[in-house]
Amino acid sequence: MSGINLQALKDELTSGHPVTGAYDADDATAAGQLNALNRSRNKSSLTGDEVFTATDATEMSGLSDHKRELWVSWSTKTSIDPFNSKNVAFVQWIFGAGSDTVTNLQALRVESISRATEIADTLEWSGEITDVHVGNARAL
Repeated sequence: MSGINLQALKDELTSGHPVTGAYDADDATAAGQLNALNRSRNKSSLTGDEVFTATDATEMSGLSDHKRELWVSWSTKTSIDPFNSKNVAFVQWIFGAGSDTVTNLQALRVESISRATEIADTLEWSGEITDVHVGNARAL
């Protein structure tokens, strides 16, 4: 990833935030608005450790030995697609569709991000937007 795309940032500042609207005229405030965690996106993968940590301890202790062994084995995977229908069905089969573990994993598969992260990912730039970036973009 490269540095901030100032033209793209200027375009964003001109068009406004898709949720909160116009950015403040103060560069530091506008940078804060860009960096605020007010967007969400689906995660493409979870680690086995994340999945295992989200497991409800009471539900885990209530599993049959066979299901517990399957769960522990499955949770050692390095990468798990949290939206893959077979993975979802497996978790629901192990714990039950309305279980706390399923609820925990559903929440875990979505993350909060900022508008800056959202547009940075699209334009392949990195780093947090600062007031200096905002000022430089507005000066274009």
